[in-house]
Amino acid sequence: MNAETPQAVELSLPQAFLLLATDDKDGKPEVPVFALRTTVAGAILAELDLVGAIELQGKHVRATGATPDTELQHELELIRGKSRPHSARRWVSMLEGRAQTQRIYEQMASAGIVEHVGEKHLGRFRAARYPEKDHAPEAALLEKIRTALRAAPSNLQPPDTGAAEGGGAEGAAAGTGPEAAGPEAAKPGTTKPGTTAPEARTIALIALMQAAGLLGKLFPEADRVRASELAKDYWPSRAVEDELRMIRLAEEEAATL
Repeated sequence: MNAETPQAVELSLPQAFLLLATDDKDGKPEVPVFALRTTVAGAILAELDLVGAIELQGKHVRATGATPDTELQHELELIRGKSRPHSARRWVSMLEGRAQTQRIYEQMASAGIVEHVGEKHLGRFRAARYPEKDHAPEAALLEKIRTALRAAPSNLQPPDTGAAEGGGAEGAAAGTGPEAAGPEAAKPGTTKPGTTAPEARTIALIALMQAAGLLGKLFPEADRVRASELAKDYWPSRAVEDELRMIRLAEEEAATL
């Protein structure tokens, strides 16, 4: 941990969530593993949504035809290649898994942000852990979130859900990233005229953290009403919440057998 001003590092939403959800020192998840992996899957959808590659049309996730430069090309091709569209919750279920999470950790390890620890020991394999190596990226994320939670206006409108009438895809495709899209193409936390709000990427991260149960752990003093205003009706985080609810119900039913 250093006292210098944190420097911004452009992380994808899956990377940002995973970094925040991992203990700095021991490299273990701050939330249950099933919640970690499920929210990473939701973050993949959120990232593709923010860069204009997918959108929610009615109840189904569809590719927009945009071709952004993204490390999630494999996941985008999966969505494009499906002959029948799936719901957002179904995609979260299909994308969650150990391999996805491990790959994103390794991307951050290659960038020098975390360190891969835990290999074969006395003939047995131990689970890999990823303690922090460079605190600057996480510090910058924490500062953005802290500022967003302090400054959130009280008249936020629901986010653009990418309805079939669909200005969302056209507006997002016109730029090169989430900040390039105009106000009409804004995603989570769209504001009324005359107000200011945190950037869409930060609001999306807050929504995902809230869905995973991580926001209250990292920001116990945060205004819950304000956080809910920022996150409300954001479809990727709703899909995460729905999938986590189904997982918990299945666990409860299994426990009664």
